[in-house]
Amino acid sequence: MVNTPTRERSFDIKDPSLAADGRRRIEWAAREMPVLARIREQFERERPLDGIRVVACGHITTETANLARTLKAGGANAVLCASNPLSTQDDVAAALVEEGIAVFAIKGEDNETYYRHIRAAIDHAPQIIIDDGADVVSLIHQERPELLPGVIGATEETTTGVVRHRALHNDGLLRFPVIAVNDADTKHFFDNRYGTGQSTIDGILRATNILLAGKTVVVAGYGWCGKGIAMRARGMGARVIVTEIDPVRALEAAMDGFQVTTMDRAAALGDLFITATGNINVVDRNHFDQMKDGAILANSGHFNSEVNIGALEEMSGEGRRTLRPFVEEFVLGPDQRVILLGEGRLINLAAAEGHPASVMDMSFANQALAAAYLVREGKHLEPGIYRVPEEIDHEIARMKLEAMEIEIDVLTPEQERYLTSWEGGT
Repeated sequence: MVNTPTRERSFDIKDPSLAADGRRRIEWAAREMPVLARIREQFERERPLDGIRVVACGHITTETANLARTLKAGGANAVLCASNPLSTQDDVAAALVEEGIAVFAIKGEDNETYYRHIRAAIDHAPQIIIDDGADVVSLIHQERPELLPGVIGATEETTTGVVRHRALHNDGLLRFPVIAVNDADTKHFFDNRYGTGQSTIDGILRATNILLAGKTVVVAGYGWCGKGIAMRARGMGARVIVTEIDPVRALEAAMDGFQVTTMDRAAALGDLFITATGNINVVDRNHFDQMKDGAILANSGHFNSEVNIGALEEMSGEGRRTLRPFVEEFVLGPDQRVILLGEGRLINLAAAEGHPASVMDMSFANQALAAAYLVREGKHLEPGIYRVPEEIDHEIARMKLEAMEIEIDVLTPEQERYLTSWEGGT
């Protein structure tokens, strides 16, 4: 049963009876999120978000649920919607609704429902927006400009979203400050590299049960996500080829020991293609023509635009079928079949559970503290894109080290003086 939102019903989820399962899984994730737990305790004492209306657009997973609980502990009136039609965990959504947190998200929802849910969240008239891909910020600028004066600011979780926010700002249209949480060291070094690296491989293996050892894996993009994917694929015995447009990243990939070439040349070599660029049609019609029979396509970028699905559908005509959940075969010729995973959407969330909680612990710690920072300082910030303040980034790193029982050195007074002096030398 799908609950249709009405004036009386402030949520739209698949099944409220799933809440008990969701609670247990949220608690399991919380065991791996000690930093966010400390922040939640601090928020309960200080209430930095007291009465603030927050719209959080993200993957409705166990980790996001712990962020939502933290926002609520800080006094926020929070509403959640999904940032991907396939990433919602319906039992988690039910558990949050049971706790009084409004959720508009159903796993597998179509595009019409997806955007209806975002619009329902925007009806909350947010003061703080926690975005994941910039869909909320984009829609509120396009469709609800009367709400813009009430927005204190936003935070952004993804590389794709930061790109969209910068484009909005460069066009002179952004009306409030946006903190690029994605660019925090404690986010992209760990979430993008270790989280995406592990969870992308996890999603592919859950969907297909293939053996990676001996396969040729083509990774499109060598940003932090691509680095993690390439590292994990090689660790499981795959031969990894990297494609890039950035000369510095391409050089880095080559120095890291990967073969680097163009997608035009890699298309005929790969057994498995994984996109992580944030761009459009990275794997295109001319590449499908060259692929081996049985080549597998998976995406780890935010939107399902990196593989030209329209061209794939057109080339296959009626020759397509679902082989198993999240695995669809497209017949391009008598001896050529191409496999698309997870409808071209984020494979780690479509076919698996997303990033491990321990890395999302730092990402969502950044989100929570950045939201509190905006409430405190947002009125002094001009519209634009800002980094997470260094003191927040470092404090999260310190809390994570303490939770891991790792000690680090501290500068002596002599060392501090030396590092601030110009007089010393050989």
